[in-house]
Amino acid sequence: MKRKIFNALISVSDKSELKPLIKTLKKFKINIISSGGTYKYIKNLGFDCKEISEFTKFNEMLDGRIKTLHPKIHSGILFDRSKKEHLSQMKKNKFDPIDLLIINFYPFEKILKETRISKKIIENIDIGGPSMVRAAAKNFNDVAIITAKKDYPELIRELEKNKGKTKLIFRKQMARKAFNNTSYYDTVISEWFNQSLAIKFPERKTFFGKKLSMLRYGENPHQESSIYTSDLKNNNLNLKKISGKDLSYNNYNDIYATLDILRSEKKIPTTVITKHANPCGVSSNKSPLESFKNSQASDPISSFGGVVACNFKINLKLALEIQKTFFEVLMANGFDKNALILLKKKKNMRIIDISNIAEDNRIKIKSFGNTFILQDRDSIIFDKEKLKFVTKSKPTKNDLKEIEFAFRICKFVKSNAIVIVKDFSTIGIGAGQQNRLDSCKIAVQKAKTFQAIKLKNSIAASDAFFPFADGLKTLINSGVKIIVQPGGSIKDKEVIEAADKAKIKMVFTGVRHFNH
Repeated sequence: MKRKIFNALISVSDKSELKPLIKTLKKFKINIISSGGTYKYIKNLGFDCKEISEFTKFNEMLDGRIKTLHPKIHSGILFDRSKKEHLSQMKKNKFDPIDLLIINFYPFEKILKETRISKKIIENIDIGGPSMVRAAAKNFNDVAIITAKKDYPELIRELEKNKGKTKLIFRKQMARKAFNNTSYYDTVISEWFNQSLAIKFPERKTFFGKKLSMLRYGENPHQESSIYTSDLKNNNLNLKKISGKDLSYNNYNDIYATLDILRSEKKIPTTVITKHANPCGVSSNKSPLESFKNSQASDPISSFGGVVACNFKINLKLALEIQKTFFEVLMANGFDKNALILLKKKKNMRIIDISNIAEDNRIKIKSFGNTFILQDRDSIIFDKEKLKFVTKSKPTKNDLKEIEFAFRICKFVKSNAIVIVKDFSTIGIGAGQQNRLDSCKIAVQKAKTFQAIKLKNSIAASDAFFPFADGLKTLINSGVKIIVQPGGSIKDKEVIEAADKAKIKMVFTGVRHFNH
């Protein structure tokens, strides 16, 4: 069903790209109603326009808080053209129909990025705009609603094609977008209140996200995927892709897992290599080149086709080393000009600048059908003051530094997790096993395969307690001399006795780091 447009109401905070649309409206002799800055803008373009206060015969008040909240406006939008009683009431009150609304809201998100002053933020909570949009979207059978300037060209095409009229399917499509926009807008405001009051888990939780792009595919090629951002200040953590193919779901999954690890070390040059969201190698070293080499040496087989992240700038010397191996993604705090020229020759490798990476305080979400669970981030390692030195042999101050490194990396490995380190570099990682003994065996086997010479006097970290001494003995027999673990098992006494018998050092943190 086509509807002729007689009257259009335009009220927008973003006035860009309006001129072609106004010209089209005037071409089809459509009357325009507007207010405030939009009214002045249209008049300055040289087009006729009726101010809302003239249309309603009621002056705006309360510093502009009241201007469109008027029966004549909302009756014009909501009146059902198919109902005789509605038509009768409109004639009786001498109200005119409003057939088209073009509205965008006060820039609440923009203001959040610019200020923390509550008064200014609150004044940018739009009331009249969303009220009109919801009314028009509800009455899409008769009224067309446009809430985004990217839809202006589509509206122009619709009017040109239908000689100043709109089709029902067009109005319904725009109504869907309108409710999507009001929902998003309200959720952003709600989240600001939650954040300002430090409420992580409100009684009713809504999620919002601004679509950044469709992805190449999901976890598998037959699955569709898209990426959204819910960050009120930064889009996509400020990841700047410089070169390479588009990113897939798996790429992003690995990228975020890698960045979680990398951001845990801010001072020492550190390289992280991941595969399937698990670290294959991590190394902190004063030399960026050695940091990369040691990280890759941890598991050179798994690192092939993985994700690399460095918390430093990549120079040509390091780029020459990196380009010897294929990596899906390379991230760093910038790239030297010559390094970038060389790396760009790898057309399939995504190169990403993370020098302006944003802090990530995301709530973790997991969905199960129509239900979902939330938790906050695992943001601690352990409390140094609460460490328990449970064996007869005690760690030194230097030992404690590397113990912290080992346990910090371990918390990012999928459970059950065992991480073996030497000289602030991983040499064996056992991840994602159903029992801890198998994780110990895998970590040891990887170390023996690639870093056997470093196993002697190495340090092992476990994300949770040892339920039995068997896993511990596997590590001890490989050459591990220090073990850090949460403790808390009913078999702790047996485990400690096994450690003392082997004359190794063991530390209890009291903090578990399951990562499922």
